[in-house]
Amino acid sequence: MVTGSIVLFHNKKEDLLKVIESFLDSKELTTLILVDNSYTNELSDISNRDNIIYIKNQNNLGFGKAHNLALIEAYKLNSAFHIFLNPDIYFKSEIIMTLKRKMDLDKSIGLLSPRIEYPNGQTQFLCKLLPTPFDLIIRRFIPFKKIQDRIKERYELRFFDYQKEFDLPSASGCFMFVRTSVLKEIGGFDERFFMYLEDVDISRRIAEISKVLYFPAVTVVHKYAKASYTDRKLLFYHIKSAIQYFNKWGWIFDLKRKKINRTTLSNLNY
Repeated sequence: MVTGSIVLFHNKKEDLLKVIESFLDSKELTTLILVDNSYTNELSDISNRDNIIYIKNQNNLGFGKAHNLALIEAYKLNSAFHIFLNPDIYFKSEIIMTLKRKMDLDKSIGLLSPRIEYPNGQTQFLCKLLPTPFDLIIRRFIPFKKIQDRIKERYELRFFDYQKEFDLPSASGCFMFVRTSVLKEIGGFDERFFMYLEDVDISRRIAEISKVLYFPAVTVVHKYAKASYTDRKLLFYHIKSAIQYFNKWGWIFDLKRKKINRTTLSNLNY
């Protein structure tokens, strides 16, 4: 069985219905778990299908903690694979079969990250190195575009051909296809991260016990609003998560990060 989870928070129903249909229309045996962090019950009526489990929280638990509630249900169902889904994506339902087949053929893979595009077909550069404070903080606020672009070229691996597979240090949380046994072994998301950087953290912990692979044979479409660039509250969450991340893994003296990033760049001939 393949399970999936979406964390809801006052989302547009038309967006949710697209991702729900993308997932449930697969020929694989699937169950979708919706975890609603909204302050109202307005989204409860989208769960009127037999293979949807709906969980309503009394308050906003954040991204990782809500997905962990879904994982409890996935474990009960003896799910073999689990997909973390954003509410603003959609894809061809047959890609689930392709991803499952890839995992079945290579037991060393713990996480698959697909090619991710904007609705207009342009590539989203969401394959990243493990971040340094410079990458996350200075890149965001430095006023010089040329310097920003130079950092993005390396940090977001923009120099590389996004049509090729490679071992990935950090996958985007908008779509993660993960072996459920691996999630159980690492304990799911670190719930200290309310929002942002939880995908970097879980990618890194999965990579310690299995392979994290960028797999461009399949594509998903992501609207990707970059809300923290326009919403001060979300910017606060982003900065707070960055501080928590570097407090956990190391600010300057993170030797594992240095080794992983150096190996990735060397493998990509940078």
